[in-house]
Amino acid sequence: MAFKSKHRRITIRHRLFHFVSYAGRAANFKRAQLGYPPMWYLMVEGRRCPVFPCDVDQSAPELDAALRDWAEDNALGPVEEAML
Repeated sequence: MAFKSKHRRITIRHRLFHFVSYAGRAANFKRAQLGYPPMWYLMVEGRRCPVFPCDVDQSAPELDAALRDWAEDNALGPVEEAML
């Protein structure tokens, strides 16, 4: 079965985050390239930042919660007291 890319858009603190899953790659030792599994990436200005490996058994609500947790821990600055 071929890998099928997926998109998730999540709004956190009035900011839209766009996540895309990409297929992994087998290692190619002749070219000194390491392999990697299918991954979720955060799309930022046309570039992709790795988030975590794809889990095909993960439900949509679980995935959204994991992506939200990752974004809050890694892509957002500290919460200002005035915003609370």
